[in-house]
Amino acid sequence: MKTLTMHRIFLAFAALGLLLTAPLPVQAKGLFSPAIRVNDRAITNYEIEQRILLMQALNAPGDLEKEARKQLIEERLKLDAAVAVGIKVTEEMITEGTKEFAGRAKLETEKFFEYLASRDVARQTFEDFLFAGLAWREVVRARFAGRAAVTDADIDKALRALNSGTSAQVLISEIFIPAPQGREAEALELATELAQDQTLDGFAANARRFSAAPTRDQGGRVGWMPITKLPPQLRPVILALKPGEVTQPLPLQGAVALFQLRSLAESDYRAPEISAIEYATYLIPGGRTPEALAQAQNIINDTDTCDDLYGHAKGQPPENLTVTTQKPGEIPRDIAIELSKLDKGEFSTLLTRNNGQTLMLLMMCGRTPALTQDASREELAAQLRNRRIEALANGYLEQMRADARIVEE
Repeated sequence: MKTLTMHRIFLAFAALGLLLTAPLPVQAKGLFSPAIRVNDRAITNYEIEQRILLMQALNAPGDLEKEARKQLIEERLKLDAAVAVGIKVTEEMITEGTKEFAGRAKLETEKFFEYLASRDVARQTFEDFLFAGLAWREVVRARFAGRAAVTDADIDKALRALNSGTSAQVLISEIFIPAPQGREAEALELATELAQDQTLDGFAANARRFSAAPTRDQGGRVGWMPITKLPPQLRPVILALKPGEVTQPLPLQGAVALFQLRSLAESDYRAPEISAIEYATYLIPGGRTPEALAQAQNIINDTDTCDDLYGHAKGQPPENLTVTTQKPGEIPRDIAIELSKLDKGEFSTLLTRNNGQTLMLLMMCGRTPALTQDASREELAAQLRNRRIEALANGYLEQMRADARIVEE
């Protein structure tokens, strides 16, 4: 078994530092010069550029440059922590981790690297990303596994919390106004005007006239749902409304949304908090044209599970189909809002990408409860232990960030 020690990794960083002192063309100097220093270790412009390309290849959401910088800073800190406790990452771990990662896209390892190369992502870029993740996993195990013991009293307390109390149920209506590139201000102005009518009949009439959502034919009305199904960032906005009141316009990707609270009730059923949501996005050229919508409907008619989508995507670019698992607060808001209306195996065809030129077929694969009411005591103990370890690890990382010298150049 070959071992890739942290010492070897930092020797590579040192070698890069020697390269930086050699004469280079102006363009190369800019590319390989430090952009960020973390405890005197450099993160180069090249690394940031490569991480952005990797995130694009993996269809990561959000501000990619900001996220790339955040990830690379955290990875430097994680590697420092790994060196401190003598963590070793083996080539076998890298190989197995790559195989598992590629398998999520139903690709063999070499096909996966060929895909990354087609998107200008160096193999080393992915392996460095994977190395940091594996090293951090071992750090967390070494530091916190012994501090996450769960007692019978902890389990009893969790069971009492799950079996008591009530949960808020909301009845809302929605309007989604398309906001193609260059016309965002126009859509926002219309939404602001529509938000002034805070009557149930007025909102319904506006939904029928202006909304692009499938619920337009029902006056924008959505059925009863637990508040926990809504995206975390939307819950306080909805709960702050009185029946009949309408939210301020909420900008989304390619649209502006309005929501009206029609009713609020307490239910004897406590809907579980969700720790993760798995969903699939399948991109279809043509936007919301009849042809693209017909193609989407044909896929829907022939699909029972998210895995079935791989058959439809066979032979297409890998980025056309993405199956993602994220915490609710990490999901892009427009996708999160649509997912809140879906149960496992259901679809939405409301969203578009590429300035409305690409239809997004969205499918709910499943939700993972943070704590499950019907779990055995052993399963509940494992869930509590995992949450405790995650909290300890996040706190440790934040402490390292606070103590680190981080300079952006």
